[in-house]
Amino acid sequence: MIELRETPDLPDPNIRPPNLARSGDPFTAVRVAHLLARIPRGRPVRVRDVVDQLNADYLDWSFSRAVVVDVMVQLQANWIADYRSRDGILIEDGPAGEELTIEDSARVDPWISRQVERLAAACHEQLRTFARDEGGLP
Repeated sequence: MIELRETPDLPDPNIRPPNLARSGDPFTAVRVAHLLARIPRGRPVRVRDVVDQLNADYLDWSFSRAVVVDVMVQLQANWIADYRSRDGILIEDGPAGEELTIEDSARVDPWISRQVERLAAACHEQLRTFARDEGGLP
């Protein structure tokens, strides 16, 4: 290791660049799914409000409506595959734009928690791969 000098006048270099949320990115999807796990059940929530909440919660990220809807559609497809039902996660046009309704039942919370866990695992795997490929791990 290099022995570094103390330089008290230097600004902190740990400035985080902004992240543009992208479809298919597990880091984007885990943030969206984590929020969806906490929205009210059994009543419509405007997609616009979900996007606004994400942008307020993650100031160093930028979430677009299209990217958030892509995550919602993927979760809806996962729900249909697991339960053979469209009723669990509905994405519909409402009077003020697109709305998401997540069914109010005992099966939703464990299911969506597993979805968030799966996405978080994908993020950790991507970080491990990055560290390995970039030489960060021995």
